Amino acid sequence: MQYLQQTDRYPLRRGFKLNQYHIDKPLGGGAFSVVYRGIDLTDKTPVIIKEYYPKDIAARNESGRIEPKEEKNTNAFNFGVKQYFGEASTLAKLKHPSIVNVLTIFRANNSVYIVMEYEKGRDLRWFIKKNSGVLDHTFITGIFPRIIDGLNEMHKHDFLHLDIKPANILLRSNGSPMLLDFGAVQGKGVDERFGSYQTLTHGFAPPEQYLEGNLGPWTDVYALAGTMYACMMRKSPPPALSRRAKDPLLGFLTQQRGEYPKELLCAIAQGLSLDSKDRPQSVAEFAKLAFGNVHSIAAATPTLQLESKTSTHHP
Repeated sequence: MQYLQQTDRYPLRRGFKLNQYHIDKPLGGGAFSVVYRGIDLTDKTPVIIKEYYPKDIAARNESGRIEPKEEKNTNAFNFGVKQYFGEASTLAKLKHPSIVNVLTIFRANNSVYIVMEYEKGRDLRWFIKKNSGVLDHTFITGIFPRIIDGLNEMHKHDFLHLDIKPANILLRSNGSPMLLDFGAVQGKGVDERFGSYQTLTHGFAPPEQYLEGNLGPWTDVYALAGTMYACMMRKSPPPALSRRAKDPLLGFLTQQRGEYPKELLCAIAQGLSLDSKDRPQSVAEFAKLAFGNVHSIAAATPTLQLESKTSTHHP
């Protein structure tokens, strides 16, 4: 088999062995990680493997090992590795139907690898792009109370997701939703940020995530409200910082009035407040404003049936 030279920004080659797993193919990634489909060699089952790889400050050598590009990057890189491993290890203990199941975490190649359960489905971003009309109230209430329930469980254990967006919500083949991608997760008690490891997504990140204020559950509330807005408007909210001069969201309530309950629209508008103090301070508070009791709705809402042709997720 002909392999690419294992150097610099290349992902790990097909067949590369990591503990009991081998790499099948890369699926995607971003500035801080590469995601692969892998195979568990013990039972030949597929898994998802996420590799910590901050490309701005690190590069891969011929053996597959990831190293800081320059000596000045060493501290930031080492801090990222330690933080990534510690937070992921704790999150692996969280078991909830709306949170992706982490099977194991290990260190190799001077990096950290998170192995996750392989799930079939479509991400919410796909639904927004492919849906011919707005995603109606039944769809919203079938998905988001369950996501809120999982997110609330994370917050109870003092973790913030920090990158909630349509691409990070998978709808399984049976319609049940699941939060993906813990690449930006950080503990609420951690004062020091991830440094170069911190990430955000324009449109779903509030002002305080641009290093302007304190992060907390209210930060995830903003992204959650932005994701619901995207379902209704079929586009991302405008970037938070651009809203300061002229806020185009002021007409949101008027545009969607009649399509969704007023309480839901008001909750989303409040959740997208630029000032964190004006938002619901917890996802539970946001849920009560939007849906009433999140737990009763999550239990009572029937599972949505999706089309049979599905793709696999890649966090």
